[in-house]
Amino acid sequence: MLPTNRQKVSPLHYGLDIGGTKIEIGLFNSELTMLESWRIETPTQNYDEFLDAIHGLIKQADELSGQRGSIGIGMPGIIDNENKVKSANVPCATGKFIVQDLQKRVGREISIANDCRLFALSESYGGAGDNQPVVYGAIIGTGAGGGLCINGKLLQTANNIAGEYGHIAASGKLLQQYNLPVRDCGCGLRGCIESYIAGPGLGWLYKFFGASTESTTEFVEQLRKENPIAQKTFECYMDLLGSSFASLVLYYDPNVIVVGGGLSKIDEIIQALPKAIEQHLFKGVTSPLIKRAVFGDASGVRGAAILGKQHDIT
Repeated sequence: MLPTNRQKVSPLHYGLDIGGTKIEIGLFNSELTMLESWRIETPTQNYDEFLDAIHGLIKQADELSGQRGSIGIGMPGIIDNENKVKSANVPCATGKFIVQDLQKRVGREISIANDCRLFALSESYGGAGDNQPVVYGAIIGTGAGGGLCINGKLLQTANNIAGEYGHIAASGKLLQQYNLPVRDCGCGLRGCIESYIAGPGLGWLYKFFGASTESTTEFVEQLRKENPIAQKTFECYMDLLGSSFASLVLYYDPNVIVVGGGLSKIDEIIQALPKAIEQHLFKGVTSPLIKRAVFGDASGVRGAAILGKQHDIT
């Protein structure tokens, strides 16, 4: 909680995590300890209401803290180098220059990035990738996305999409080997690896190999009971996941891959991942460290706060 004597509070950093249903704001001190946080519903259909909601949270934070903290924002979708947004989760923000519009309202600088990229930033800064020079953060949950950090900072690229491994094509060799169809992806492409390795993809594989359900919870239960369908699903899943992560090794050669999202909580996946990666690397190349995320669900607001803090310092 915030100290009652506001004059003794160190400079604060606000992190906002914008999702399709909720917006969370967290107030962090200079050591990145969260002092306060709260949530509101996300207005997704009216852009002015959306901006008002964010502005309202920042005003509340200023009033509560007695100061004007730095501001970082994370949200799903693509944020280009002009800070123009494309987000299916918040349709009213698509095509808008959210940073410029918000800065006019709050009267200070704002930094923004994709939420998966901020997961990587959070884990590279005091998390599972702390003190590692090259950190790749991979989320495997409802979707598959990630980001790359070098020396504790997000890699800035032409389209701000470095690390979007979920939309790299699945291995044609593996699709043929397991007799899998080429699946449509929500991004508009076909055959994206996300369609096979994200949570819904794992459920789809389980049913494809003969299960009566797409429940990943049942899949895990049956895998631990050595059910043949679950074992076949796991073999295929790890082959696909290992192949996609091997591509990350060849692209970025990270010191550590930090894994988060719902599927990262399945011990069997984390344990099998290094070997699954190495099966798709040529001789002399080894898997980097594979670590489970430290901050989990808090990475969104924490990564956003770090982004705002870094921007405030530069």
